[in-house]
Amino acid sequence: MVTLRKQYAVARPVYSEDSLAQDHNKVYRQHKTIVDHMREYLTWDSKRAKNSAVSLLPIISWMRTYSVREWLLGDVVSGISTGMVAIMQGLAFSLLASLPPSYGLYTAFFPMLTYFFLGTSRHISVGSFPVLSLMVGAVVTRLVPEVGPPANITGFEDLTQEQQRVLVASSVTFLMGIFQLAMGILQVGFIVVYLSDTLVSGFTTAAAIHILVSQLKFVLGLTVPGISGPLSIIYTLKEIFDQITSTNICDLVMSIVIMMVVFIVKELNDKYKAKLPVPIPIEVFMTVIACGVSYGFNFQTRYDIDVVGKMVSGYESPIAPNVEVFQESAVEAFPIAIVGFAVAFSVAKVYSIKHDYTIDGNQELIAFGVSNIFGASFRSFAASTALSRTAVQESSGGKTQIAGLISAAMAMIVTLALGFLLEPLPTSVLGALVIVNLKGMLVQFREIPYLWIRDKPECVVWVGTCLGAILLGLDLGLAVGLGVELLTVVYRTQFPRCSVLANIPGTDLYKDRKDYTHISEIPGVKIFRIPSPIFFANIEFFRDKLVETVGFNPLRVLRKRNKALWKINKRLQKKEDDVTAKGPEELFGTTDGSGMNVDGQERPSDLKDLPFRVDWRAELPVDVTVPRVDLHSLILDFSAVSFLDISALKGLKAALKEFIRVDVEVYIVSCDECILEKLHSCRFFDEEILTSMFFPTLHDATLHVLDRSKDRSRGWVLSESRL
Repeated sequence: MVTLRKQYAVARPVYSEDSLAQDHNKVYRQHKTIVDHMREYLTWDSKRAKNSAVSLLPIISWMRTYSVREWLLGDVVSGISTGMVAIMQGLAFSLLASLPPSYGLYTAFFPMLTYFFLGTSRHISVGSFPVLSLMVGAVVTRLVPEVGPPANITGFEDLTQEQQRVLVASSVTFLMGIFQLAMGILQVGFIVVYLSDTLVSGFTTAAAIHILVSQLKFVLGLTVPGISGPLSIIYTLKEIFDQITSTNICDLVMSIVIMMVVFIVKELNDKYKAKLPVPIPIEVFMTVIACGVSYGFNFQTRYDIDVVGKMVSGYESPIAPNVEVFQESAVEAFPIAIVGFAVAFSVAKVYSIKHDYTIDGNQELIAFGVSNIFGASFRSFAASTALSRTAVQESSGGKTQIAGLISAAMAMIVTLALGFLLEPLPTSVLGALVIVNLKGMLVQFREIPYLWIRDKPECVVWVGTCLGAILLGLDLGLAVGLGVELLTVVYRTQFPRCSVLANIPGTDLYKDRKDYTHISEIPGVKIFRIPSPIFFANIEFFRDKLVETVGFNPLRVLRKRNKALWKINKRLQKKEDDVTAKGPEELFGTTDGSGMNVDGQERPSDLKDLPFRVDWRAELPVDVTVPRVDLHSLILDFSAVSFLDISALKGLKAALKEFIRVDVEVYIVSCDECILEKLHSCRFFDEEILTSMFFPTLHDATLHVLDRSKDRSRGWVLSESRL
């Protein structure tokens, strides 16, 4: 059944850019200078001061509208549920950072205290994140290896290995916070846009592989030294397989049972999440059961398994970061800061859209920067968010960060009063919980065939980032991923998919002629579209595609025509015995002896003194073959061209003149106003390239060409008898 569509009819003159400016007054805007922007930035009033205070402390905005009756119960339930998950994940992820489990509880507590006041997201759960924990752990094991002496750092004197590792982790976190805070103050929150979803997916998948390998030693009960640097995953697997015969069967069986139970219950949580008031905290249940069984049957002595051991009771005094660790870890701390912010911002953005409020990327950088600096002062390690923990906080009824504050309070209670209950917990249980929580990242491998079918460059980014991060380490892998991503951007812009457009009959629509069966091309007219900016890297590609589209090289045609006219003129001189006739120099203008004009460009011969007109489409009576040019008009669609640089401007000007000099009229349509302003300011126009060549729409230019073609004179060629 054909649906009735609304129709419209517009009667107006055919406009060029010049005639449009004559009929309609155009506003010429003055762009602000750097001084104007600085003056505006430094000008303060009471309203701006108030807005800045609200922006710096987002808690003010949502606390004023907080509904105790409607929201408090949900925040309390959510905070308790999230707190139990945060405690378990903090204990488990501390193993990834090569730290004692009790320091994971610090990360679940201190960063949340400052984010509560400074963060703009109302739903993310701030705390440890496995990828960041692993990246911090790589620095820790590099500077304080399990086997061998630590790095030569002054602050390591009189410290145990555990204290040295805590100092390194807190110093790296402090430096990470400094980077995030500096980026927030400098308003560079936009940097996250350079980490595409594809890159983040490939990177986190590689991180999941690293995490899986790093936890195998706990699951198998092996003593494997921490290895960092390129190919560390290969060396770690070699160490594991060398010791595989020493596997602790108790650790292995307990880990397999826990992973199976947790996996099944998590699947049930996902399946029945609409019916469950809160997800079943299976990690908490399994941890409690494992602690009880381990303590009751004395697993540590009977089966020689590793347990959490002595838990730090209470909070220690703040410590200052080590400057030498800053120097040793600056290269790693910056990507940790970027990854931590990118993950937190992407998760926060999902929930802000869902619940209809805005988040500020720069303020998030400030919030996480201050949170990590504050947390590092109290020995916590890198904090961001985890999607699974945030999902629990949101799905269990959390409305604001009061839920996060309650979650942090639960971590504090465990640290102060209940930590001793976790001492008999086997480390293999924590390793199993880490592995089973990797499911969401590992299933991202399914994106490879999807991307390959739909967008091959994106697939290259995913695979390149993943392989680079797996083999070279997460810090270098992120750099590799960014490099591959930038190469794909260059590829897309340097080699865009250009097309030839044609008219859909009865409309003012123009589409790629390859995409439609019933489409109308005007004889002698080509409409060429380039769907990308034109700049120094793709201007030659643009010119080559233009020549390929029209079917001839205008510069070669011009040279052939000049040569033919020179031969015709010589024949005329011989026939009429006109020895004093004008020579080639006067016919062709002043040359440098190579047929080129002094400005470096080939110019057409001067035809005004010839006693005939030439039809270049006919056969010439001289022994020179001149390529036939059936094209009389070329229309360039610039609707998708967002900018031109100086190099591209020069190349475009040369290309247009080449066509104009072989009698092809060139028109440019739908050119952006900013580009037009730049063309004027760069003196693009001259006696050959005129402003009348520019039209506001493609249909205006086409109608103008059709009108011109009706009155086009064809000329004629001198007969053979005259020669």
